[in-house]
Amino acid sequence: MPQIPIIMPQLGESIAEANIVQFLVKPGDKVVADQNLIEVETNKATMSVTSPCSGKIENFSAELNESYTVGAVLGYIEATKEEAARLGLDIAPPKSGDSDRISRSETNGSRTRVQPTVRGLPVPANAAGASYLSPRLKARMTELGLSAADLSGVAGSGAAGRVTVEDFEKFIAHVEQQKISGASSMRVAVADAMRRSWTRPLATVGLPVQLDSVLAHRKNQNPKPGPALYALRALAIALAENSAPAGRLVGNKIVHPGSIDVGVAVEAEDGVLVPVIRNADKKSLKDLTQRYNELIDLARQRKLPADATGGSIATVTNYGTFGLTWATPIPLPEQTLVLGMGAGRKVPFWDETKNQFVPVTESNLTLSFDHRVLDGGAAGRLLQRIGELMKQPEKL
Repeated sequence: MPQIPIIMPQLGESIAEANIVQFLVKPGDKVVADQNLIEVETNKATMSVTSPCSGKIENFSAELNESYTVGAVLGYIEATKEEAARLGLDIAPPKSGDSDRISRSETNGSRTRVQPTVRGLPVPANAAGASYLSPRLKARMTELGLSAADLSGVAGSGAAGRVTVEDFEKFIAHVEQQKISGASSMRVAVADAMRRSWTRPLATVGLPVQLDSVLAHRKNQNPKPGPALYALRALAIALAENSAPAGRLVGNKIVHPGSIDVGVAVEAEDGVLVPVIRNADKKSLKDLTQRYNELIDLARQRKLPADATGGSIATVTNYGTFGLTWATPIPLPEQTLVLGMGAGRKVPFWDETKNQFVPVTESNLTLSFDHRVLDGGAAGRLLQRIGELMKQPEKL
């Protein structure tokens, strides 16, 4: 009987590998096409590898808690020749007994393991440091799966403060004596993303905005929009009016966004996920609320669908949920902007009509941006426009 390989699929944009979390079936089980077979974890979410066809599970070559690259063979399904033909696969001559193997590219079908870093981190950051590293030191760091970013706290004793191999070995020996806990793939991925973001000149502007109208509007909605959704919708409208601030600098050209897809930062276990609202400028606040709430819940479960990850042009983060009134969040590497929202608080406001101070609920909005693309004036005008829109929530 033909044996059809179970291949690690492309699970999302920029995802190169995934970690085996759970086998949902066992060898000998009968399965149908598109049935979930293996639960895997990427740096963005938990997903499933599905069956390419109907048949019986022959075996799993993959191992639990191991990482495998996209295209790696995870096991085989014993199927009929009709199923193999339906998939457009050729049957290679049997090598032993009456077992047939499906002919696949040896390189694509071969098992490829992700090299673990020191202490078992599945996804090394691969940061490129600015200081000089000798070939010998680089080789030793590669052996342990470390990058230049990991040496930021090491004081070098070499010429011009360079880190020598001896400095490095002392550092490793010291680390080994400390309490150590494993870093998750998400934590390493977040660290790598922030390192890449920090290679750009970043700046932040801020603006206090009254939230009384937003809170009054939200009270009468069912379901209720999250506070960050008001900011997300206002940002989307402002960028629809002028998308240039969300452009990316590539070489000497500004690449303008093709659509206004805005992400929202959600705290998940040991990291942050960013589900994406597609075409946020074309749907009203009311139309977006249910989808927004669904994506927040899925992000917290680390079960975001592939169409809700990646490809966003900006992010909104509500750091006010932690009681913070001001922060300088960092935009993702592929983005130019991140809009932050602080905690609302009662403050006195001078009312010209009443000629007295009145209490209002105020929140600080911050806009962090790539200074290569935007200057303070353009960023300030964009933030002012967002503030104006949030004062008119009925128009969102």
